[in-house]
Amino acid sequence: MEHSISLSPWEVTPIVMYLLGLLWLGFREKKGFTSETDFILGGRNLTLPAFIATLVTTWYGGILGVGEFTWLYGISNWIVFGLPYYVFALLFAWFMAPRIQASSCKSIPDQFYQHYGKSGGMLGGVFMVFITLPAPYVLMIGLFLNMITGWHLLFCIAIGTLFSMLYVLNGGFRAVTRTDKLQFILMFSGFIILLIGLVWQFGGLSFLQAKLPPLHLSWHGGNTTGYMLAWFFIALWTFVDPGFHQRCFAAESPKIARKGIFISVGFWLIFDFLTTMCGLYARALLSDVEPVLSFPMLGHTYLPAILSGLFLTALLATIMSTIDSLSLLSAVTIGYDLLGKSSFAKFGTLRLMRVGLVVTTILSILLAWLIPSVIQIWFVVGTLFVPALLLPLLACYFPGLMPADRRWMPAMMGCVFLTSLVFITISIAQSDSLSFINYVWGWQPIYPGLLVSGIMLVLAHLFSGRGTASSDKAF
Repeated sequence: MEHSISLSPWEVTPIVMYLLGLLWLGFREKKGFTSETDFILGGRNLTLPAFIATLVTTWYGGILGVGEFTWLYGISNWIVFGLPYYVFALLFAWFMAPRIQASSCKSIPDQFYQHYGKSGGMLGGVFMVFITLPAPYVLMIGLFLNMITGWHLLFCIAIGTLFSMLYVLNGGFRAVTRTDKLQFILMFSGFIILLIGLVWQFGGLSFLQAKLPPLHLSWHGGNTTGYMLAWFFIALWTFVDPGFHQRCFAAESPKIARKGIFISVGFWLIFDFLTTMCGLYARALLSDVEPVLSFPMLGHTYLPAILSGLFLTALLATIMSTIDSLSLLSAVTIGYDLLGKSSFAKFGTLRLMRVGLVVTTILSILLAWLIPSVIQIWFVVGTLFVPALLLPLLACYFPGLMPADRRWMPAMMGCVFLTSLVFITISIAQSDSLSFINYVWGWQPIYPGLLVSGIMLVLAHLFSGRGTASSDKAF
């Protein structure tokens, strides 16, 4: 990595203090777990403030990716990573959150096991592993550490990942929620400090209008309408996001689950304003920078040392808040939903979930090393797995979508995944570069998956028998 910075002691001090505080919070609780529910959901007693803090921080770990997209394409960042997620989060809160909280399940694959039998649960669990792997965020923390230390990128990815997952082994969901409260405060205060400092030094909108490329202030940022629309559909990820489901499962009541998401959307709106404005300043002020590192370079260059240290700490906290949450979810998927439902169950679910965390660590590091682009990882994972999981999961909560013969649903999941995979593979094969993929028929790859999913659901209703297939039948 060519872009690196040399931190002063005043910049290093807040980072070190944060890391020590994180370990103290993560390892503070020494009592053992009484059940797998205790480890996965913290006893299902999540209060409203804790619900908001943990949901807001977990859902916003891709901060360097946001900086990268804003530097490249301007305010279209808000259209891609803001607006559609507000819409789907509000729909999730109103229609799904109370149903999820009232469920006895502990995870999304748990729902599939109950409704679609062992094959549906296993297939959903495998897909959910890829959804929950924190690879994009592992890459971000590696890039961040590489920038401030100059160490080899792979080593930075590994050391950042291990540190972020360390206390999850000890404290489970409770450790995640305790650390999220600190990270919530840091992420907002860091960007408020940066934006105030930039406005104070350079002025407001008039400065940006004079310095930015014109397309950076357009809604599309120079991207095609089809590309922008594809990201809107990828935001359907919200409905299958395991972090949303886990927090709803863990909430004290349906009211807390619904109200917590409504309030969280307000905080995301504020934070999106802060990050988009700072990203525009980065484009206006930094001409020779790796876009994914535009935020840390901006803070280091234009803030006093101690404030720069606080901002860099905020970036680190934002990334780590998502790594630990997704690491726990991935460990639960591997240990509880997959290994725990197999012949390995004799070893105990808690032990298997800790094994799952080790597997998560290895897979995340490998994926981050093989696909060194945050946006590409998001796009590929969303395209392949969101269409396959969306309708089968919604059918678990809305019986009107459920066909009489539930054996259609695992078949649908497999066919939709294969459709998206074949479509992407053919598109890549006929393209000269991975940076500019020539998609078949000009379609973004999420569309064929969603289309096949809808067609198969209609066919399932047309051709299913009158009776309802047993939900625990193995097929």
